[in-house]
Amino acid sequence: MRKWYSFMLAFGLALAVLAGCGTDTSSSQAEGEQTEAVEEVSATVILSKQNGEEKMAEEEVTVEAGTTLMEVMKSNFEVEESGGFINGLEGISMNEEEKMAWIYTINGEEAMVGAAEYEIEQGDEIVFDYQSWE
Repeated sequence: MRKWYSFMLAFGLALAVLAGCGTDTSSSQAEGEQTEAVEEVSATVILSKQNGEEKMAEEEVTVEAGTTLMEVMKSNFEVEESGGFINGLEGISMNEEEKMAWIYTINGEEAMVGAAEYEIEQGDEIVFDYQSWE
């Protein structure tokens, strides 16, 4: 009877160890699948003045899909913002008296939404230009 008890105890311990190993493996596989599921996009952000006459900065960024332009700008530049719109970059703020502001384009077209609403897309070229709005 003692041999039978020892055998059952050893068998139970072996099953517990195998069950524990199986859980670890599937957990690692699930984590790996989640990592692969994260899509990244790359874009270029350029800061300039007077319709591109003076280039101030150029940054290549790679971010998770769904990242907003505002998040990218705050991570890479000194940003002044109000209500989802950028009013100042790198210490240069909008000037109402001189009618100067930061205007941005996406792939050569004037943006129709604030930076907090626009999600970065693969290959975007985003230009913030400090210029007259007249």
